[in-house]
Amino acid sequence: MAEDLSISVWVEKLITWGLNQGLHIVLIIIVAWFLRLLSKRFVNQLTHAAGKSDRINLNDGEMKRLGTIAHVYNWTIHTLIVVIAAMMILQEFGVKMGPILTSAGIVGVAIGFGGQYLVRDVITGFFIIFENQYRIGDVVTISGITGTVEDITLRVTTLRDADGTVHHIPHGEIKMVSNRTKQFAKINMNIGVAYQTNIDHVKAVINTVGRQLAEDKDWKEAILEAPSFLRIESFDDSSVSIKVIGTTKPMDQWSVAGELRKRLKEAFETEGIDLPFPQRVVHLETMDKSPLNS
Repeated sequence: MAEDLSISVWVEKLITWGLNQGLHIVLIIIVAWFLRLLSKRFVNQLTHAAGKSDRINLNDGEMKRLGTIAHVYNWTIHTLIVVIAAMMILQEFGVKMGPILTSAGIVGVAIGFGGQYLVRDVITGFFIIFENQYRIGDVVTISGITGTVEDITLRVTTLRDADGTVHHIPHGEIKMVSNRTKQFAKINMNIGVAYQTNIDHVKAVINTVGRQLAEDKDWKEAILEAPSFLRIESFDDSSVSIKVIGTTKPMDQWSVAGELRKRLKEAFETEGIDLPFPQRVVHLETMDKSPLNS
């Protein structure tokens, strides 16, 4: 009898809690979800409106920056909403958040165990975004790792390299960034030809191929300055190294360079320009046939 009474009391308390704190928790979750959805929609619509505005003409780089800022803003607001909602839910479970937040001991422990690194990462991340050092979609080299920027938050940048490996780099660890796809890109290649080759002939062929490539309907949109002969770069063991340069739109330098190499090889074969291969000259010493050595 006493056991049945205790169960009924427990069920009654559970129902009472569900009708009070339980409903509050459900309401907090719904409001948090709605605020996150509203904030994301507002930022996305603002970004879309800015990109389509007749009064503001944004190039590809500015659109990428705008998209990156919108992404970071959405992530920051989402994090704040989740943290605040979690604190409110904990209060509904009877956890007093005031003493936790104001406790000097806990704050000191947080700082001692890495809070300063978090602050450093966030501050560095803010300046990376503010100074427009790189955006989502850029190809960059950070800490010796080259890859495409897949994600940026205030604390960390996510890169995916050519092998598909994902690298998460805290902003506080970043000392230098090399952006390979900002505003424009360069074709910068060395081509070796045989020593007996007429350099003026090579120059004419390279310039003709580069001009034809820049005028090709499939490639002209990607090329800002036609690839051309620049200079003799060096005298190597088996070849004369020729420097060829050109200018492309960001992200197009690799595909344009590949097509240029293909066309140059075909043109060199047609024009009889030899592509060298490693060679080694061996000097043989003839033995003295005098009677003293016989």
